[in-house]
Amino acid sequence: MEETQENPLEFNSRLDLKNLQEAVEKIKAELGKVIVGQHDMLEMLIISILTDGHSLIEGVPGVAKTLTAKLLAKTLAVDFSRIQFTPDLMPSDILGTSIFNVKTSEFEFKQGPVFSNIVLIDEINRAPAKTQAALFEIMEERQVTMDGTEYKMQPPFLVFATQNPVEQEGTYALPEAQLDRFLFKINVPYPSLEEEIHILENEHHRKDAFVLDSVTQVLNAKQIAEYQHTIKQIIIESNLLKYIAAIVDNTRTNANLFLGASPRASLAIMNASKALAAMNGRDFVTPDDIKKIAPSVLRHRIMLTPEREMEGITADKVVQQIIETIEIPR
Repeated sequence: MEETQENPLEFNSRLDLKNLQEAVEKIKAELGKVIVGQHDMLEMLIISILTDGHSLIEGVPGVAKTLTAKLLAKTLAVDFSRIQFTPDLMPSDILGTSIFNVKTSEFEFKQGPVFSNIVLIDEINRAPAKTQAALFEIMEERQVTMDGTEYKMQPPFLVFATQNPVEQEGTYALPEAQLDRFLFKINVPYPSLEEEIHILENEHHRKDAFVLDSVTQVLNAKQIAEYQHTIKQIIIESNLLKYIAAIVDNTRTNANLFLGASPRASLAIMNASKALAAMNGRDFVTPDDIKKIAPSVLRHRIMLTPEREMEGITADKVVQQIIETIEIPR
């Protein structure tokens, strides 16, 4: 009887990632009905969902930041709310407030729009510090403390926030403590010439059809929780953990930087790299996953020295230099 020899180079995934991959492809296909290009933004937002992390989306007006977040929320069978931040917005406008009930002679807490699964905050940098600070506890601990009572958010709970990098009048820069709570800062560029032509053709052929009606639901809350659990089981070797730590540690000693990244950044790179590996059908993380994820995790957590800022050096350029400096584990 002949023995079948196994190919030692053949790779068999130890985790069943087929359903997760199919779900990701379906989400991309649904969004592709409306959104042209912006592949990096879509990928990072999907990773945000799989890792249960918030994302800050930055780009000039008209590059489909808000539309993409709304369409992505529509592919999920979960609650969605949108909050337009303005300079006169108060914390109670987003958290909720206690209202006196005449029948019971007691105060009742009326929940604000932040009590949802996917919360889209448009123009987050337009609200003053007091209102932005109201998001600190929600984003980190997934709860709101009001009048001494804690109100837990129902999972999944994700904040997608947009901001315009060009217009400075009437805006308030986000404090570092709040920026650090965002898993990613996603920079959205202008579309290429070919993509812009495609956008025009799509809009021309759509006629009277409403864009949001063309997107169907792909995932429910239970499936999202299952995939988030699967992501945590993705394997990452100890030498890659040291690689992540070395990249983040370099931001703290780098001569070009005034402020380095926190340990929260290391955790974010690790978790997001696991999600990227799973989306590519692998149950293990590679150095390329880390290199691709690092800029989006670090760009909003580091602060350039005034000298480097005046020279026109960007945070992305410094992060790229750091990645090229650190030796890739073999």
